[in-house]
Amino acid sequence: QVQLVESGGGLVQAGGSLRLSCAASGRTFSRLAMGWFRQAPGKEREFVAAVGWGGANTGYADSVKGLFTISRDNAKNTVYLQMNSLKPEDTAVYYCAAQVRIATMADQLNYDYWGQGTQVTVSS
Repeated sequence: QVQLVESGGGLVQAGGSLRLSCAASGRTFSRLAMGWFRQAPGKEREFVAAVGWGGANTGYADSVKGLFTISRDNAKNTVYLQMNSLKPEDTAVYYCAAQVRIATMADQLNYDYWGQGTQVTVSS
């Protein structure tokens, strides 16, 4: 079992920044691929970013490339999502997820564990 706890969400004005954190416990963190997903009201959950075991392999949704940065600290069992130049359309609940097996990181069906989510609201 893996427990994931997100933090760092909140209300920010358009153009602002937030950094989300996701603390993991219960399994060797360095052997988990980690992803961030989001779900806006009335929409399906979508892929945002993911990072492989060592941190060098990353992937992003086209909508956040160059604006968001995913990183991980295996010593702290934590994955981060730095979000810059936020827009109102980034408003959503952001979820952290962990993937045990090696699989496509952008596909949420490949993730085994999920956090409860943290709300990000961007005002215009």
